[in-house]
Amino acid sequence: MTHIGFLSTYPPTRCGLASFTESLSAAIADVSDLEPVIVRAITADEPPAPPAMLSHRVAAHLLAGDPGSATDAAARLNACAVAVIQHEYGIFGGADGAEILSLMDQLTVPSIVVLHTVLASPTRHQRAVLEAVCSSATMVVVMTQHARTVLLNAVTLPAHKVQVIPHGARAHSESTRPAQGASSARLLTWGLISPGKGLEWSIRAVSELRGRGTDVHYIVAGQTHPKLVAAHGEAYRESLLELVADLDLRDHVTFLGRYLDPGYLDELLEGASVVLLPYESTDQATSGVLAEAVAARVPVIATAFPHAVELLSGGAGIVVPHRNPRAIAEAVASLLSHPAPSALPREDGAEHADQPSWSAVARRYMMLVDGLVDSQAA
Repeated sequence: MTHIGFLSTYPPTRCGLASFTESLSAAIADVSDLEPVIVRAITADEPPAPPAMLSHRVAAHLLAGDPGSATDAAARLNACAVAVIQHEYGIFGGADGAEILSLMDQLTVPSIVVLHTVLASPTRHQRAVLEAVCSSATMVVVMTQHARTVLLNAVTLPAHKVQVIPHGARAHSESTRPAQGASSARLLTWGLISPGKGLEWSIRAVSELRGRGTDVHYIVAGQTHPKLVAAHGEAYRESLLELVADLDLRDHVTFLGRYLDPGYLDELLEGASVVLLPYESTDQATSGVLAEAVAARVPVIATAFPHAVELLSGGAGIVVPHRNPRAIAEAVASLLSHPAPSALPREDGAEHADQPSWSAVARRYMMLVDGLVDSQAA
């Protein structure tokens, strides 16, 4: 059997890249005859998980700061037809994740680098690392046209080497959305909690709505990011709880501090009137939460990070300025009165035109993989 290698964080690690790689690798296995092989990237504070907690597909670990594990990881990837590398500055060792370069130098098979962060104004060293990673890769994948434009402006790279393949999302069955209106409106944000999520601005928006006579219930679902807990404990979550108390919103804001398996997330989405994404970042190139919400046809209100600007332009929600609770409140009121057309159920049950399923995304990757394998064989 032919294998396809993946280098990334991976469950039981809980982060966006781990979820992305789990979903993409499973989808590729479903639509092709390739068997995924995972090299799981971990840091020194996250030792290899017990075998019982790992997928049978995890073949090796890349431990930050351990050259021996990099050699072993490269050997595992070289036994595959193609290596797919998820890139984020913080998951590999060295300054700005520079240790990934020594591993890539050892690869003898074609490689696809998937960029999850594309900064408009990287530091000099971030730019150097990114340029070296992209230069070493056979192909580079970004998830939005905006990210492709930013990348080609930031580094010297042949344009034909960069392809856009969108973030995938689970297929959602049609369900009855809750009736829109002040008496039943439920707002939802989910995912790992950290200061970059900007949750304080959504909480203040709930207070703003309440002051206008619009009664909503805001659910914040998810655990605090493990790395944040390790460094600072639950200080950020506690600050949010204090804000809720100060604004007298205890009956209007609920924190669900638990891991969101797909079934539980579906329950939350079925009851949601609006998904709020008040992210702080102005550079965020992709958001799995945004992709999932759009695929589930729940109206989205998001700050103006690039993925939101691009994906919501088709009418699936509203983009608002950063750190502006009044703008969030006005957008919520607007969507409760007039739901976003692209978020309404479709009679034919077709997937959202701008948000492909994981199986559709996997087929896009397979076209790219097949082309690289054919070129190497020629």
